[in-house]
Amino acid sequence: MQNLIDYGISIVIALQGLGDWLTPVMIFFTSFGNEDFFFLVLPLIYWSIDSALGIRVAFILIASNFINLLGKLAFMGPRPYWVSSHVRPLWAETSLGAPSGHAQNSMSVWGIIAAYRKRPLETAICVFLIFIIGLSRIYLGSHFPHDVVLGWLIGGILLWAFLRFWDVVAAWLLTKTFAQQVGVGFLVSILFVIVGFTATSLRSDFQVPQDWITNALRSGTEPDPVDPNGIFTSAGTLFGLAFGAAWTHSLGGYQATGPFWKRAVRYLIGLVGVILFWQVLGGVFPRGDGVLVYSLRFLRYSLVGWWIAGGAPWIFKHFNLTTS
Repeated sequence: MQNLIDYGISIVIALQGLGDWLTPVMIFFTSFGNEDFFFLVLPLIYWSIDSALGIRVAFILIASNFINLLGKLAFMGPRPYWVSSHVRPLWAETSLGAPSGHAQNSMSVWGIIAAYRKRPLETAICVFLIFIIGLSRIYLGSHFPHDVVLGWLIGGILLWAFLRFWDVVAAWLLTKTFAQQVGVGFLVSILFVIVGFTATSLRSDFQVPQDWITNALRSGTEPDPVDPNGIFTSAGTLFGLAFGAAWTHSLGGYQATGPFWKRAVRYLIGLVGVILFWQVLGGVFPRGDGVLVYSLRFLRYSLVGWWIAGGAPWIFKHFNLTTS
């Protein structure tokens, strides 16, 4: 393992040695794999472009985030700038390194977009983004090459699973009542909490090596590798999306149709709700650890998911913003 780390450090240093002009370019592309970026793009797809694709993107992103959290706890891998003072910390992170969440999410999300759209130019763009996002993580000193490859591999497996089983699961859910659909979503979200909290509990005694901390502090950010908050982010968003999707279906469904101006208005109106539930409540609710904090985080992300899949579409239909 040490040989793999040493080899990875040499690759990172070599890439960073290509010049500082690459830094803003790589920061730009790495943003296309950010959770924050997907929270802005996902509603755009669902509300204003293609609702069927949007709901697929939503659920694969949640699944990828949760699996990535478990993967990081399983591998407990450092980041390059944590273990080598020769690596510049151009993008600071507090979580563990392997597998790369950016690489995994990019393979999952941009992969499902390419597979769903099946258009050569769009597929080429998605493939390029998957590659360049992974490369950017290495250049910025956030990940070793093996972190990125592992992220691509896990993302690829998840993508295959979604393409293979999405229609089967969707057909099964359509045979259920609204209450049963919401119940399934709630049970899966609780399973996320149980599995995730068990995994973090098993790693709660992990002591971050002092040299990792010393090197990481060059970026101004200290490692916080075992943080349960991400569990409740994924679980809450999953439940909210499931609730919203089931509610929307019970009301006759939602299609992202209409002229361009209506699509634009829908996105702007909907984005206000996302910011309200995601950022404003995030500034009001307490942060840290504890049952209250975790419960409020679950609630906040449930509201975000519900708004994207249910609340906003209901408003769009109510105010006649979906018709031609």
